[in-house]
Amino acid sequence: MTPSPPPSSASPSATAPLARWRHWWRKQSPTRQDRFVTLGPLLAVMLFLAAVIAAFGYLRIEEIDREQQAVKRDAEYAQQRLRLRLLERQEQLMRLGRDVSNRDVDTEEFIAQAESLVNQYPELLAVTWVDARRKVKAAYVSPSANATQVRASGEQLKYGETEGTFGLARDLRQPVYSRPLTPKDDASYNGPSLQLQIPLDDQGKFDGVIMGEYAIDGLLRFGVPTEVSAKYAVALLDDKGKLLAGSLPPPRNKAAKLLPWSDEAPEYEIPVSPVGNGLLLKAQGYRASLGVIGSGFFWLVSALSALTVWMLLGTWRHTRRRVQAQQALISETNFRRAMENSMLTGMRALDLQGRITYVNPAFCQMTGWSEAELVGRTPPFPYWPDQDHEALAARLDDELGGRAPPGGLEVRVKRKNGSIFDARMYVSPLIDPRGQQTGWMTSVTDITEPKRIREELSNSYERFTTVLEGLDAAVSVAPLGSEELLFANRLYRSWFGGEVSGHMNLIAQAGVPPVTATEDTLDAVDGLAGFPTDTLTAAQTANAEIFVTDLSKWLEVRSRYLTWVDGRLAQMVIATDITPRRHAEEQAALQAERAQSASRLITMGEMASSVAHELNQPLTAINNYCNGMVSRIKGQQISNEDLLVALEKTAKQAHRAGQIIQRIRSFVKRSEPNRSLADVATLVSNAMELADIELRRHNVRLSHYIAARLPQVMVDPILIEQVLINLMKNGAESIAQARRPTARRRVELRVVPKQIEEQSVVEFSVMDSGKGLSPEVMGRLYEAFYSTKAEGMGIGLKLCRSIVESHQGRMLAENLYNGDEVVGCRFTFWIPVTPLLSPAPAAAETPSPPAGVH
Repeated sequence: MTPSPPPSSASPSATAPLARWRHWWRKQSPTRQDRFVTLGPLLAVMLFLAAVIAAFGYLRIEEIDREQQAVKRDAEYAQQRLRLRLLERQEQLMRLGRDVSNRDVDTEEFIAQAESLVNQYPELLAVTWVDARRKVKAAYVSPSANATQVRASGEQLKYGETEGTFGLARDLRQPVYSRPLTPKDDASYNGPSLQLQIPLDDQGKFDGVIMGEYAIDGLLRFGVPTEVSAKYAVALLDDKGKLLAGSLPPPRNKAAKLLPWSDEAPEYEIPVSPVGNGLLLKAQGYRASLGVIGSGFFWLVSALSALTVWMLLGTWRHTRRRVQAQQALISETNFRRAMENSMLTGMRALDLQGRITYVNPAFCQMTGWSEAELVGRTPPFPYWPDQDHEALAARLDDELGGRAPPGGLEVRVKRKNGSIFDARMYVSPLIDPRGQQTGWMTSVTDITEPKRIREELSNSYERFTTVLEGLDAAVSVAPLGSEELLFANRLYRSWFGGEVSGHMNLIAQAGVPPVTATEDTLDAVDGLAGFPTDTLTAAQTANAEIFVTDLSKWLEVRSRYLTWVDGRLAQMVIATDITPRRHAEEQAALQAERAQSASRLITMGEMASSVAHELNQPLTAINNYCNGMVSRIKGQQISNEDLLVALEKTAKQAHRAGQIIQRIRSFVKRSEPNRSLADVATLVSNAMELADIELRRHNVRLSHYIAARLPQVMVDPILIEQVLINLMKNGAESIAQARRPTARRRVELRVVPKQIEEQSVVEFSVMDSGKGLSPEVMGRLYEAFYSTKAEGMGIGLKLCRSIVESHQGRMLAENLYNGDEVVGCRFTFWIPVTPLLSPAPAAAETPSPPAGVH
């Protein structure tokens, strides 16, 4: 639908939009114009219907909103009237309660005033005076009340829904409203009621309540204004939506609610203050309007709209048939032109004399020359580079003579801006519909980017190969199930001579199962059987350290699966020489062992005087037994039985001295770490026997608790004994430095099984009653060569933690408190029942706490 021209008398400002519309319309393609003409009437129909529906909808929404606002306003007015009535009754009952609390009213006067209130206000059913023990002292009940609300003097208040309200009034000392009460089990039930309990105060003590009971139906009838109840269906509900008083229209069926023209009656719901959410006032309007459907205006507008839609649809059908005929006429031309314009390959046609007769848009875009600048041109063409004129002229002669290679030829082409790009040209004869050749058709493809990518890939491969050749690790790749070596760098070739056997030997020693090809073609077993079914190339890299005898080197071997360039599954192995690192680790382990032996010697040196005193007792006993036997033998005053008893005691003391010496020798003996399954009770007993000597020297008692049925642990017993002795000795020294009294000079050793980090462990803890660890000492507790003792070397606790961590355990220290006072310290370490398969070789070098820092 073309817009009509504007009137001649129109002003320039009025004709400007129309002029812009005409200009836009001329710029559109015929297809767009036809589409607009076709869809214009249909869009007009839709817009017209949408406007009519929107107008009716807006009017109806506005009407519903006005009705809802009126219901809300009247419901809030009724709620305020009901609230004022409740507050007036509450104030009258509170005045009566104050008179009762002040002893100004006795029971008879109370009954008289209650009767006056009940008779004056019909919604008030009963007024009751209840003491603090829930006994009724006086009450007056309306004749219209039911049997459950009649209470005699001295009657115990029943436990029920009033129990919570009574307790709340007693606790808050404020008037409290109960939830609506509905005693349906009473034959004289005349509707739900509401209680108001006002607490009585006797010189600061709770003295009972004044309980007023309201008929909810009476509150509705006498509290809601008549002008509101005449306009709306008013009801009182509880917080669960249950109807307590009044009546509401029955709900409409669900089908009617889903109809777009259905009219819902406006309603509003509001809590009744001061009762709260337990009592709700709901007002619902009566449906009085005819709605949209009942309006004559609606039917008039609907008839006119239907007539207009019928006329617009007729116009749309006529326009569509005309447009379809026009589109069928030009569809073939558009299809051919679209194919020509969408080609990315440049097309050029030459006649038999070499003159350009046709170029497609892709060729023009590729060279930068327009169709007008190229069609009709003869050699040399403008897209020929100046330095290639002779070579391109010779190739053009070959093309015109039919001698062009079938695989195409590569040429250089000059753009209009002077830049050069590489292209590949394919030449074929141009045959007309009569089967006669009229020229040559040439297709041109820009190969600059593929050629650049090919060169970059070649350079990238060269750089990658150079990097791999310069690595200080041997890299090799071999396919699975084959004895072929796909890749080997320089270091691999220098070690293994470029043979695949070195690759296979590394895999075998590293523990990665190689896959060998089978020669039995009759067997249907897959050579790759046993490998996981998921993607092997996504698997983690496997590491192992092996010793290669032929090279006399320690190698770290890492292997992983990858997909080779030809699609085969291959395995890459990277072998790195770690011989210097292994030698350094061995030296570190040797130094740690020497440090542990030195620590044991230092410990025994500190305990030398105590050990000498311990040995002096059995040796003195032996000397006394021997001197006594010699004296009695010389005086012939000993029998064989006495002599035998004396010799047995002498042997027992000698055995005791030998045990002490043997224990010291085992402790200080320097030996290689020897882990074995050790009994925890025996290990702890040996450590206590050696440490007890030092503890007695400091006048410190040793108490212990060892749990029954402890599991065996895989440890070096001498090293664990060294840790326990060092911790108990440090505890004794801390107690001595703190100058604790005799009753508090105690070190406690506890050994119990535990579950830590989902692992079964044996926990050792040493607790003392010393002065604990200061924050400064705690911060440097595991620093080497740091000690708080003048003669300490600062390596004892360092070695203790190193020993524990070498057994895959952990060690920690903490102060013990009695309130804010530090009353001691506790060192705890645990050893796993099942240690790791390969303990950390450098655990002895882990920074550890200093000796004697306790």
